[in-house]
Amino acid sequence: MYYVLLGLAGFILILITLGIKIVPQSQSWVVERLGGYHATWEVGFHIMIPFLDRIAKKVSLKESLFDYEPQPVITKDNVTMLVDSVVFYQIADPKLYAYGVDNPKLAIDKLTTTTLRNVVGELELDETLSSRDTINGKLRSILDDATDAWGIKVNRVEVKNIDPPDSIKDAMEKQMRAERERRAAILAAEGEKQSAILKAEGEKQSLILAAEARKEAAMREAEGEAAAILAVQKSTADGLNMIKLAVGIDGALKLKSFEALQKVADGQSTKIIIPSDLQSLAGMVAGLSEIGKP
Repeated sequence: MYYVLLGLAGFILILITLGIKIVPQSQSWVVERLGGYHATWEVGFHIMIPFLDRIAKKVSLKESLFDYEPQPVITKDNVTMLVDSVVFYQIADPKLYAYGVDNPKLAIDKLTTTTLRNVVGELELDETLSSRDTINGKLRSILDDATDAWGIKVNRVEVKNIDPPDSIKDAMEKQMRAERERRAAILAAEGEKQSAILKAEGEKQSLILAAEARKEAAMREAEGEAAAILAVQKSTADGLNMIKLAVGIDGALKLKSFEALQKVADGQSTKIIIPSDLQSLAGMVAGLSEIGKP
């Protein structure tokens, strides 16, 4: 009897030991009792009833990724290309993940492929190559909504590579080369234009400076001639004043008449009759000129 009780106690102790479970960090365990869902165990210490409870699924709560093989996709303008994508996901509800879909990874794979074809099929080639952020956003939104029923949270989707056909690559390369040549021609034309403008501006400034120099020279020459005329007039006026002082106003008038006779004498006349009053005046002028000599 003693041995029976001892064996029974040992058996119960073994059952209790087998029923003690510790859930590690970043995991959740889905537990079933008598074939039906019982509980979701989070990290920590738990006790499972032997023969009644069983661990149906151990779920990792870490972020995971699916890296798919390149998929053939047809764009809106009927260009077939290979698109390679990566899906980053995380388990949000272990119960739905365990019972929502039979093969979650395969389901996400097929859903991503069909969604990618639908999204890219709405875009043309140029839009597809330049709108990766738009494609990523649409894929993430559609996949996240579809996988909510499976307890999966799609954090982000990244299109790694878009590989168009070789003919399209050649056409794109020619287009880029033509665009570069066009930009180079525009830059060269702009350079020539700027050079011509600068040259014209230089010639314009040169002509303006030359005109200003000629104007300045003419003004200086005119000022010199004016000064010379003023000097002559001043000298003449001073001479007349001296004559007025010497012979009076009548004498000055007679002197002017004498000068007129001198001009007449320069002409073709062979005889000049000088009045007697002018003869005496001429002698006086000759005397004044002798006095004025040093």
